[in-house]
Amino acid sequence: MGSTTDKIKGLANEAAGNVKQAAGKAFNKPDLEAEGAAQELKGEAQQALGKGKDAVKKAVDKV
Repeated sequence: MGSTTDKIKGLANEAAGNVKQAAGKAFNKPDLEAEGAAQELKGEAQQALGKGKDAVKKAVDKV
């Protein structure tokens, strides 16, 4: 995957995770809330991966 794709998927996972967490809190469903937290972390990791790919590409382009 490209860096842009990783960042977009990361944002989507973060957003979905936040929605799940809110729904879990609203409906008193700790499992859904935990699932949302995990999905949010996955999204953050995907974004970091995308940013890392950008940094590597910029470094390689300078050489």
